[in-house]
Amino acid sequence: IGLQNLPEGLAVAMPLRKEGLSRGHAFFYAQASGLVEPMAGVLGAWLVINLAWLVPWAMAFAAGAMVYVVVEELIPESQRGRHNDLATVGCMAGFVLMMALDTALG
Repeated sequence: IGLQNLPEGLAVAMPLRKEGLSRGHAFFYAQASGLVEPMAGVLGAWLVINLAWLVPWAMAFAAGAMVYVVVEELIPESQRGRHNDLATVGCMAGFVLMMALDTALG
């Protein structure tokens, strides 16, 4: 999980640098955006412990949000350009891999 922090910080800092902020300010804002995560983790752990009945609903909401983003944003974007067949094959391969892992891991 910690490995995703570097690209996440870059995703915050690089646009700020492009807009003209100094390296120090961009670094500060990237670090500040990461400070929310431990607090959200503690809140999430508390919710899971104390409101366990809510977990399936929250997971369903998160899954629906991800499917929406894929259908609304990612698939249309992948079909614009020269390599749209490769994007389609990649999407299908990802789905097959997901189903294989789901079956194998139960």
